[in-house]
Amino acid sequence: VQLQASGGGLVQAGGSLRLSCSASGRTFSAYGMGWFRQAPGKERIFVAAITARGDQIYYEDSVLGRFTISRDNAKNTVYLQMNSLNPEDTAAYYCAGSSGELLWNNARYSDSYSYWGQGTQVTVSS
Repeated sequence: VQLQASGGGLVQAGGSLRLSCSASGRTFSAYGMGWFRQAPGKERIFVAAITARGDQIYYEDSVLGRFTISRDNAKNTVYLQMNSLNPEDTAAYYCAGSSGELLWNNARYSDSYSYWGQGTQVTVSS
């Protein structure tokens, strides 16, 4: 599956952005999907994930209550709605697809995902 992320940009602290990740190539609805982010000089870290059926969702603690992951299987797209953004959210954001089952104990690990999109930059100014 090929993934294409979009929706990044420059926003002031307290603002919102919605990232999109469009998938093509295979049956999108069979894949669990995740979002990761990587700030300059830091490791790529987990942000959020949603199972193939959309019945389980996982978040990294620092984004809980501010970010919402969702998917539209009819549009082959996964979204990340980001509210109350702060400068610590500045990073390149990557979407990823997993052909395996995403569970609470594996969704946050990069190795659980086989497919990656290119990053979309999110910059939050103070």
